[in-house]
Amino acid sequence: MLVVGAGEVGYEKMSFILKSSPDARITMVAPDISADVRELLASKDGHRVDIIQRPFEASDVDGKDLVIAATNIRALNHEVQRIAKEKKVLVNVADTPDLCDFYLGSIVTRGPLKVGISTNGQSPTFAKRFRQFLEEAIPEEVEDLIGHLKVVRDQLTTDFEGKVKALNDITASLVEKKNQNNK
Repeated sequence: MLVVGAGEVGYEKMSFILKSSPDARITMVAPDISADVRELLASKDGHRVDIIQRPFEASDVDGKDLVIAATNIRALNHEVQRIAKEKKVLVNVADTPDLCDFYLGSIVTRGPLKVGISTNGQSPTFAKRFRQFLEEAIPEEVEDLIGHLKVVRDQLTTDFEGKVKALNDITASLVEKKNQNNK
């Protein structure tokens, strides 16, 4: 994956990718590297990022599966998008939904639970704020609950439909309690 830009937007995109895709390898190209990006590079996830400190070149897209144009220079973002399209590589242009082949939503992660949020590029800021809301609302204990549910699921000896019914019965109380509290 290629990220063009290493400022605030490049940092956000790179952070999202590293958080949601544990095996991702990122190449980041930019003439200037922000302090936030440098700090991330020094962290445990930094080994998954290769920095090329220079202006973007068309050949940077070669061999990449995905490209993210994340600069604050509109003309450069358009150039990156044009080159990616010519080379038949999927591209996301930050803050320009009509030029995107894909969107990067927000993801809430609690152990094995992942909740994806997307506005299809219409309002990334809303998706980010809603993610923050859910991060506060979903208790840390949900990881233990999911682990216990897996143990129960693994111990069920019935057929698939029986397992689904049993697990639906067990987890229904999660929704029922919430609905009773709202009355």
